[in-house]
Amino acid sequence: MNKTELVEEIAEKTRLPAAEVAQVVDAFMEVVTRSLVRGDRVVLSGFGTFHRQARARRTARNIWADRPMRLPPTNVPAFRPGKPLKDAVARRRRRR
Repeated sequence: MNKTELVEEIAEKTRLPAAEVAQVVDAFMEVVTRSLVRGDRVVLSGFGTFHRQARARRTARNIWADRPMRLPPTNVPAFRPGKPLKDAVARRRRRR
């Protein structure tokens, strides 16, 4: 599902205009991004938690030069699903 499909499905479910739903989705993404940049967590009870995770300095391999290279420490966005979400996904089996 992409953003357009998400907006359409939410608009259908809530009977709100898709343009308004798109504004809400954009605002949600902006608020989550700003919160993570500040180092805050975004907790959605029953769904999960968005948080910033620190990555330590590490060594990787430059495959073109076949040499190791040092990567600096960095922060990456992360998501930890809540139990209800994990349980819902675990109950749903893939159809083949």
